[in-house]
Amino acid sequence: MIFVTNFLTRRGTALLATWRIWRDTLLFAARAILTAATPAAYNSATRTVVMKQIYFTVVQILPGFTLFAALLSYVLIQIVVTTAASYGLSEYALEVSMRLLVLELLPLITALFVALRSSSAINTEIALMKINGELLALENAGVDTMRLEFMPRVIGGMISVLALTAFTSVIALVLAYLAVYGWQTWSLPDFSRIMGNVFQNTVLLGIFLKSLAFGLAVTVIPVAEGMATPRMLFMAPISVLRGMVRLFFLIMLIEVASLAFKYI
Repeated sequence: MIFVTNFLTRRGTALLATWRIWRDTLLFAARAILTAATPAAYNSATRTVVMKQIYFTVVQILPGFTLFAALLSYVLIQIVVTTAASYGLSEYALEVSMRLLVLELLPLITALFVALRSSSAINTEIALMKINGELLALENAGVDTMRLEFMPRVIGGMISVLALTAFTSVIALVLAYLAVYGWQTWSLPDFSRIMGNVFQNTVLLGIFLKSLAFGLAVTVIPVAEGMATPRMLFMAPISVLRGMVRLFFLIMLIEVASLAFKYI
């Protein structure tokens, strides 16, 4: 009986702590969005942080990520085209490959790549600032940490995910055209017609909202997790690990919700 009581107590404590973390994350996301929507929150300092975030998240990884996305897109397009031809369904190859890549895989892969590249670094940085008392010192000095430290990172992360998703989607479109039609140009009207059927206004809005949700997730969770880190140095790696697990869970949840909304 004592064992059962202790087990239930531990489980209840863990669930309560998890609920508090997610609640604080949602509250922080709401504060960040409200701050970002306030024109007075922007000055030269915030713009500098946003630009640095975009530079480290997009510009530095652009060559390698572009090559990876191009290779992945080309291989998957060839698989779809070959499989469709073997079943006599070549006319559907282009549409299927674009739905697979642009609508589903590329936004998800971009979010995961940014999470591995930048989210862990953001989480570590904020956690160390919390442990070393830097955040408290800034707040005591009258510095608005939300406006100058946190919100610019959120905005930069969202812009980065949107930009990388758009760029890799354009590459996938070009590769799909070359795989199906080759280097000829007189098939552009047919290609445009098929793409118009695939990328309708509601579909484009869905891609934008999903990428926006991914961008919000890869920045809000690392910052919120870093702020919740206890002021003990050994908790920094634990905070990063816990933040990455929560981030992976949320990214998958967004993707599953998107699939359910579109296909169920």
